[in-house]
Amino acid sequence: MMGLEHGVSGSYDPADVKFLLKPVRMDFVDVEAKERAIQSGRRHYSEMLAPESAPTPAYMRAFEQAFDANRGRVGRDIARLAKALAARGGEEIVLVSLARAGTPIGVLLKRTLETLGRTVAHYSVSIIRDRGIDRIAMRAILAQHATSTVVFVDGWTGKGAIANELAETLARDLPELVDAPLCVLSDLAGKADIAAGDEDYVIPSAILNGVISGLVSRTVLNADVVGPGDFHGCVILDHLSERDLSRWYVDQQMADVRVCLADAEPAAWTQTERSRASAVSQAFVEAMLARSGIGDRNRIKPGIGESTRALLRRVPERLFVRTPTSEDTDHLVSLAAERGLAVEFDADLPYSACAVIRTLGDA
Repeated sequence: MMGLEHGVSGSYDPADVKFLLKPVRMDFVDVEAKERAIQSGRRHYSEMLAPESAPTPAYMRAFEQAFDANRGRVGRDIARLAKALAARGGEEIVLVSLARAGTPIGVLLKRTLETLGRTVAHYSVSIIRDRGIDRIAMRAILAQHATSTVVFVDGWTGKGAIANELAETLARDLPELVDAPLCVLSDLAGKADIAAGDEDYVIPSAILNGVISGLVSRTVLNADVVGPGDFHGCVILDHLSERDLSRWYVDQQMADVRVCLADAEPAAWTQTERSRASAVSQAFVEAMLARSGIGDRNRIKPGIGESTRALLRRVPERLFVRTPTSEDTDHLVSLAAERGLAVEFDADLPYSACAVIRTLGDA
């Protein structure tokens, strides 16, 4: 049975995070072959990994523009979230970030909370749709920390699929953690307990994959490489080490957090705000299903973060953006151009972007 001593830090400073993941070796699967296997039901997405390559110069320019435009907003929101978490009682705060989107946010929150004088541990664990959170990892955490100290961290919610998965897993397998809050920067789906808001803006760490998340791949749960007592798996992306921005990003972003910290008000995310965001999200997904003529909610990817990941690692059919030119979505337009994907503009979108996954004929 794996324990905390088996954690890895990826390319992060070990003081920032411990990934409770098992480094594995496995063959990569072509993106289109992976998509066909998922849609046909032959394989679950967590059993396969598509290769990750270094971002192109054009895409990096779009990333840099988005980072410059949004770093102040992220800094302020991290400061607000940290102020809210710092007000929690207890001797320590245990951040459990959901790998990988939650990992950079967890690092930033840990550093900020420590600046505020709190004692903080930060672990990053796997959660997989239809499979749940990594129970082995969570049991390892609870063997060393009180349940009341745990706070789950993610970057954002899209449709809320992962937030729902978290709630269902905790209720079924880890009932002692059902009251542990979920904290995110942007709660589009109205599913988080603590959020800085629900605006769909660029979170810079959402734009890149492993090169901004500790050189760790998306997590995998494949019986060929992950045994019953193992943490969920990951591949360490050593081939991208020369392009790694993981430490650079959190160092740069912390400068903005420090500027905002003294005057930041604690984030307050009310039930009224959550309910409104949830209603908008549900109505939008239903409308997009009807508009696209598909019945699988998992193929609708609302928001900048979900759209970005869809274009990076799925086979999209269409990309919708709210405005033709925006620093928030220029990276998506760049990705779409690289992939030969048409972009449709819709000024009535409630979000900045939405991607729709293509139906593959023989899936």
